[in-house]
Formats: sequence, C-alpha cells, structure tokens
Amino acid sequence: MSTSDNYLGIDWGTKRVGIAIYQNGLISPLGPIKNTSQLIDQICTLAKHYQVSRVYVGLSTGPLLSSQMNFVSKLSAVIKSKVETVDETATTIEAEALMKANSRSKKVRRQHIDSVSAALILTRVTS
Repeated sequence: MSTSDNYLGIDWGTKRVGIAIYQNGLISPLGPIKNTSQLIDQICTLAKHYQVSRVYVGLSTGPLLSSQMNFVSKLSAVIKSKVETVDETATTIEAEALMKANSRSKKVRRQHIDSVSAALILTRVTS
C-alpha cells in the first residue's frame, strides 16, 4: 500500500452506505449515503473527486451477503477504480464501541456508525 494512493471504503447496508476515504496516509469517515437508485453514481462521483485507485467493499457472512455481492458486481461494471472485497466481520460492533468511548450520543452514533465502519474496513487493508 502506498500513502500516495487514495482508497474508498464502503460499508454497504440496505438503507445507508457508510463511506470513508484513505488519503495521504490518513483515513477519514465521510457522511453516509442513502441506498437509493443513485448510489452507484454517487460512489463513482466520489471516486473521481478523490482520484481513488481502489474501492474496498466490506462483506458480511450473514443474510446480506448476496445483496452485497450484487452491489459489488454492479459497481465493478461501471467504476474505473479497482473494486475489492474485505471481510467486515464485527466492524459495526467495533465502530459502536469506539463511538461510545468517545462519548457520542446515541443519535450521533446512529448517524455515523456506517461511515466509521467503512473507516475500519480501510484500516484492515492499510495496516
């Protein structure tokens, strides 16, 4: 991994999609995106804006796996960046614990949990 490359981390969910960016050696959660028909276009726009060379999508082992793989397939077909998958097991639990440790209210945690999870996905591939 090069600190000069930029990566996008994605925590895909049926309602919200968490997004994080790895840029200049730092990982930052971006705001979550609603999972609508415009989702892939929005991700492509972000990837272009941040000049992303790779996109890492977290995959679970539960009932969402099929939907997540369908999303990965659709994204891979249209985005110029390379798309890879990463095991996202327990990232939401880790994100919740981190946010609680930083005294975040339940409302704030609910709004940002997916993007913090996306940041943890990037941590797994960049450490």
